Parts: sequence; structure tokens; C-alpha cells
Amino acid sequence: MVPDAFLSFPLLGQPEVIERLGLVSYDIDFDDVSLDLREYTRVVLRRVCADTRAVAWTAFEGTFHYDELLTGQVAHQVYGYCRTGAEPVIEWDTAVLQGEEWRHRIAEARAALDALLSASEIRGR
Repeated sequence: MVPDAFLSFPLLGQPEVIERLGLVSYDIDFDDVSLDLREYTRVVLRRVCADTRAVAWTAFEGTFHYDELLTGQVAHQVYGYCRTGAEPVIEWDTAVLQGEEWRHRIAEARAALDALLSASEIRGR
């Protein structure tokens, strides 16, 4: 599958520790809304996390704030994530996305992100 539109853009006002990691936002559009994008999402996340220490996620477009990255407050908006050394996790069921188990899984992804941030902060000193 190839997106009909693909935009990458830097996020403004990144905290220094996040900026060192290279956080980038991508906007990917498909005109054909009948496509099953689960496997595409899985492959993209797998590639992002394959050869480097990384945490990546896919989320519905909406409110974004650095303090809320992969937190319980936004867990219901995150429908996929990966971290280095693990298979991507994809979920499309909105009932699951709003559940406690999903918030717990997103918290695990956040813990992996925090570990990257801590390592980046130590290297940046």
C-alpha cells in the first residue's frame, strides 16, 4: 500500500530532551477508506523500531502536548505502538482503546519512552 499523501513535519517547541531524540510527526492519507490499514500500520511501526532504539506510535489526529505523550489521558487516541525489540501492537476496537488494559499497555510504551528520554538526557550533559 502506498499513501495518497504523505507529509512529515517538525513539531514546534520541542523540549530539548525530546528534540535530541528526533521526534517527528507524519500525516499519512489514503483516499480509499475501504482499505484495511492494520497490516500497513504494523509494517510501518516495525520498520521505525527495527534498527535503532526507538519508541513509535500511531494516534488519531487531535490534541497533542509533549507532557501527555503516551499517557493515560490520551491512551484512547493511540491505536498502535512499538518499541525496539518488540513486535508492534495494533488495536482498532474503540471499546478496547478506552479500557484499563489498553491504558496499562500504553503506560508500558511510555516507560520505554521515558527510558529513551533519560538516556538522551544523560548523553546530552
